[in-house]
Amino acid sequence: MEIKEFIEKFAESIEVSDVETLTPETNFHDLNEWGSMAVLMLIAFFDETFDKELTTADIWQAKTIQDLYNVAIS
Repeated sequence: MEIKEFIEKFAESIEVSDVETLTPETNFHDLNEWGSMAVLMLIAFFDETFDKELTTADIWQAKTIQDLYNVAIS
């Protein structure tokens, strides 16, 4: 999966309506949609899409969408 597709699926998973504003450098913790529910939806996204268990430590260590992408493809 390329980063552009990852960003689209990430946005869909946490219900970001303006996906065009997202880049690999976006700090996802600063998004208005980011919160406890988004964390759960992101964990489910990783499980369903990548068959990976995303931990809360992974989420808090990652700062940007690129960081999450790197976890996904590793």
